[in-house]
Amino acid sequence: MLDSQTIAIVKSTIPAILELGPSLTAHFYDRMFSHNPELKDIFNMSNQRNGHQREALFNAVCAYASNIDNLAALGPAVEKIAQKHTSFAIRPEQYNIVGTHLLASIDEMLHPGEEVLEAWGKAYGVLAGIFVQREEQIYELSEQKPGGWRGTREFVISEITPQSAVIKSFVLTPADGQPVASYRAGQYLALWVDDPSFENKEIRQYSLTRSPNGKNYRLAVRHEQGGTMSSWLHQQKVGTHLRVAPPAGDFFLDVKPETPVTLISAGVGLTPMLAMLHQLAESRHPSTVQWFHAADNGSTHAFAKEVTETGAHLPRFTQHIWYSHPTAQDKEKFNTHGLINLSPLESMLSDPAMQYYLCGPVGFMEAVEQQLQQLGVSHDRIHYEVFGPHKAL
Repeated sequence: MLDSQTIAIVKSTIPAILELGPSLTAHFYDRMFSHNPELKDIFNMSNQRNGHQREALFNAVCAYASNIDNLAALGPAVEKIAQKHTSFAIRPEQYNIVGTHLLASIDEMLHPGEEVLEAWGKAYGVLAGIFVQREEQIYELSEQKPGGWRGTREFVISEITPQSAVIKSFVLTPADGQPVASYRAGQYLALWVDDPSFENKEIRQYSLTRSPNGKNYRLAVRHEQGGTMSSWLHQQKVGTHLRVAPPAGDFFLDVKPETPVTLISAGVGLTPMLAMLHQLAESRHPSTVQWFHAADNGSTHAFAKEVTETGAHLPRFTQHIWYSHPTAQDKEKFNTHGLINLSPLESMLSDPAMQYYLCGPVGFMEAVEQQLQQLGVSHDRIHYEVFGPHKAL
């Protein structure tokens, strides 16, 4: 554990760190990739270019410094990051590389002196140890599961199905024909692709979209304009081989039979919700299950038939669909024209025991969370997943 002097020194640097803002982490990443370009095969370089990863790391650094005397408060954030790290197969020695460049960045931008650098070095060492320990636990659990493995495993794309004008689903079957590990509804799978057309190896996480069957996995991918991995996947055919890390993620359905559930999504954010809906249907969840989804129009609305058919297995299932730009052909496909507005549905959201699961663009989830809180829903009943670097709503 850290001594009181180290804690005091680290906390005293918080104002200077805040003043630097994400320029600190931008400097860190530029420095690290310059000295260790092999790490470009792990990090999503698109998130480097758009600044999302740098902002996420800066927020994490500030949170750690602010809670250095109360590490228990960081538990949820540590779990989220550790789960993501295992999908990248992060190794303990890579923490040494990160630590070296983080301390060097603090030195080069703040020139705080040896005492401060030594304190930050101790603090980083403690945090790295927490991550290494938790990640090893996750690796061991994944490996020990029936059908489980450590690192990556070769899979084959065995089925491709267009689900909308912009989303395709992919079934991945292990090349060795052996069983695959189970997962919790809401978790994701990491795909590793090293294609000659790529500048770097690409690793992406995609939500699993149905209940475990022990034989294969299904995920769905939206084709993002300019997206390296999504563009590549949408060009593939059945028979393509790729490597896959075990299922991971800290966002998953966790409710009792008597708990009412509302699943709220927009666009491709419905993918983890779909797995949750399948799990609820398979257990014949006796309490209320509500499916709220927003899409541009019928052409981009994925899995609509599957949701209706799956929901039919639930005794108390309802759904409400919003289209922001419906076409003339969409008349029977949606309930409300416009952006999602929960106020007219207040009576459906009044149960104090209801749990809410959200996924979609960050702006969408921020708006939904605000509406839920205005309707009296407490923060602890709202659970969400951000695709890409995490951001607090």
